[in-house]
Amino acid sequence: MFTVKKYQNSDCTLWDAFIAQSRNGTFLFQRKFMEYHHDRFLDYSLLVYKNDDLIAVVPAHQINDSLYSHWGLTYGGLVLPLRIHISDVLGLFAAVLRFLQQHAITALHIKEIPGFYAMGYSGELAYLMQLCQAKITRVDLLSSLDLHLPLQLSKSRKESIRRGQKKGLIIREEADFTSFWNTLLIPNLEKRHQTQPVHTLEEITYLYSQFPKNIRHFNVYLEGQLVAGTTVFDTGRVAHPQYVAGDDQRSETGALDYLYDYLITEVYRDCRVFDFGISNENQGKNINAGLQFWKESYGTQPVAQHFYQVDTAHFSLLDSVLV
Repeated sequence: MFTVKKYQNSDCTLWDAFIAQSRNGTFLFQRKFMEYHHDRFLDYSLLVYKNDDLIAVVPAHQINDSLYSHWGLTYGGLVLPLRIHISDVLGLFAAVLRFLQQHAITALHIKEIPGFYAMGYSGELAYLMQLCQAKITRVDLLSSLDLHLPLQLSKSRKESIRRGQKKGLIIREEADFTSFWNTLLIPNLEKRHQTQPVHTLEEITYLYSQFPKNIRHFNVYLEGQLVAGTTVFDTGRVAHPQYVAGDDQRSETGALDYLYDYLITEVYRDCRVFDFGISNENQGKNINAGLQFWKESYGTQPVAQHFYQVDTAHFSLLDSVLV
């Protein structure tokens, strides 16, 4: 009844159309986004059919005998249609595991899609993981802001926003990422975390050209000088600052708080969730206390994002679930 096949370039139109109509897919799973880093990963994405109908996709890449949710994406796993019977979810996932085992893939590593990205409830994956005796290999803690609830800013955040107003800060939405990337983001990441942005300047510029409605960039200026900025990924339901950086005087000027207040109350007020992302370090085992405190001062609430490892040989554990 269920057929699994590996993604090929000829499947692009079908894949993208499915993502656009899915319950929990976002523009990050569109092929033009996924393939910006095709040279870094060996793509091994899957399409699952019931008879002749596409009913699920799995964005993934292969490393040796394991399959992973794409490391270049914030989340991954099982992308499903808006409506699907749990019996079909059980069957298609068993088919995926069986297919992988037959192709010498022994483990499937899934970085789950946080629930608030989905249209409605989407709890099938957690249930499947329990049935398949999956291991939880990591848990990150996201700070999310429900934009349908009244904004609960701390006193310090309100003071910082007022400081930005008094300073006469100017916010501009811009299509050129160059100044922010080279002047603020790269030096900030090198100094604080000894790392580089996931996307190079050339890559983010390309992605913006392909997804101008989903990727937006905002810079903050003080007397003509760039002092802060952020690049936001917008799925329509969720707004997530993918990159944010400020200069060394951002606390004195209130630049970041002034910017975030503008994004939350003006630009993305019609979204369902403002996703501040994680404050985790050391593979989720530690939390950057200062960063977490700053996010919580906006009234954010914690959402856990689980990373799973599934033994593909466990497909048989799904055979006797329905009684």
